[in-house]
Amino acid sequence: MANKIRVVVLYGGRSGEHEVSLKSAASAFRHLDRSRFEVIPVSIDKEGRWQLNDLGALDLAQTASLPILPDAPEIRLARGPDGRGMLMPIVQGAAAPVEIDVVFPVMHGPLCEDGTVQGLLELAEVAYVGSGVLASAVSMDKDIAKRLAEFAGIPIAPYRVLARKAFVRDRDASLAKAVEGLSLPVFVKPCNMGSSVGIHKVKTADALGAALDDAFRYDIKVLVEQGIDAREIEVAVLEGDTLFSSVASELNPNAHHEFYSYEAKYLDPDGARVDLPAKLDAEQMARVRSLAMQVFAALECSGFARVDFFLDRQTGNFYFNEINTLPGFTSISMYPKMMEASGVPYGELLTRLVDLALERHRQRQSLERGYEC
Repeated sequence: MANKIRVVVLYGGRSGEHEVSLKSAASAFRHLDRSRFEVIPVSIDKEGRWQLNDLGALDLAQTASLPILPDAPEIRLARGPDGRGMLMPIVQGAAAPVEIDVVFPVMHGPLCEDGTVQGLLELAEVAYVGSGVLASAVSMDKDIAKRLAEFAGIPIAPYRVLARKAFVRDRDASLAKAVEGLSLPVFVKPCNMGSSVGIHKVKTADALGAALDDAFRYDIKVLVEQGIDAREIEVAVLEGDTLFSSVASELNPNAHHEFYSYEAKYLDPDGARVDLPAKLDAEQMARVRSLAMQVFAALECSGFARVDFFLDRQTGNFYFNEINTLPGFTSISMYPKMMEASGVPYGELLTRLVDLALERHRQRQSLERGYEC
């Protein structure tokens, strides 16, 4: 058969979601079609070192989290003489250079899915799975994503934005601005974090300051959003000849969790019950699937994304919450589960995403650059 496509599974990263990435990468690593793809495991540790891990050792490990091997040689990403991406050893002779075809970033959070890694891959002219620099950056920022969604006519809940600089300069004024026009409870969220890191439900005025203090540990911009008596609905979107959205799922946090927090997601095995498909009537299901594709298009996303909504229990209205351009891919993550429930099995999903990345790269490479080499 023809040479296999060399797929770099890029995992780890410097964000607070490093450990979640290791779990996502382990699932993707196991399910990539080895008859078609040559898998190349590359990790980024918490200090930012890129390392080429041994495929055989990881296959033998069979762990729930893909480890970063202690003796893995450091590498750098480069553009090879023939225009293909190259993994080059930092120390001469530590490893042989490796040509690559496409990168699958299985990473989450800042410095991973916010356009930074995507920009590096663009500079090296390497194909990669998922959204480009612009969509990754604006989707990661909850404030900007909501602004663009609202501009496109997609409903959002009322919210306010605080900057850390202003908060430090005048705490009292910032506390007043945080809830101006809103009513308790509110949700305090770092604008550029995922996996519910740093998020607090604030039910009393005297708890607001501590929630903001914690949220500002993770970001220089914090969003304060109107609390709604709402159901949490998620939809998976996949690019193709036309956009496709999955059946929706619903997250039902258990009573001892105020909301679908980091603890409920990753630390408590009984943190939430998931209804897949969500218990929606036909009109509601069609509505939220359409809204998910509208958000994906409005933010100019590519490849795939998970779009999260609130469904107001009182009014029946849907409100856009957030979008994840590199959603979790663990064995229990909702993006692959929703796609599987919609007729796209995990392995086929990964193959489609790699094919989409290669096709988008070919299209971009065919464009006139506007300069002479």
